[in-house]
Amino acid sequence: MSNGPHAKLAELGLKLPEVVPPVASYVPAVQSGQHVYVSGQLPMAEGKLLATGKVGNGVSAEQAKDLAERCALNALAAIDALVGLENVVKVVKLTGFVASASGFTGQPGVINGASDLFGAVFGEAGRHARSAVGVAELPLDAPVEVEVIVEVA
Repeated sequence: MSNGPHAKLAELGLKLPEVVPPVASYVPAVQSGQHVYVSGQLPMAEGKLLATGKVGNGVSAEQAKDLAERCALNALAAIDALVGLENVVKVVKLTGFVASASGFTGQPGVINGASDLFGAVFGEAGRHARSAVGVAELPLDAPVEVEVIVEVA
């Protein structure tokens, strides 16, 4: 399976992290029928938030794009732990939240970090519907949060 999602991640120089433990009363992902709903993922690595603050004031848009990619990688870990990445048929919907400084309007570019990763890993099946939303605050003062819905076999 040299062209599967795990191989694509390896080609990108990425490795799935451990599933990020929930920071409140929820589970990382849940399957209902043919869909997996992934809870909002923060840019966590090894139990630590990679950055805090607002995009456009202390966190650059480029840094936030990288953080959104990390959120997506964490979402992939949650999917893999629940059903296996090889069972993903389609990335259906991505919702990205960007803690935005006043006047920052580059949310779509930030969330491209997550969208681009799903495209690189799943190809055409990684193209999805999407919302990129600017918000005042996110949990733990994270700059970015990403949630995703995927269809599975």
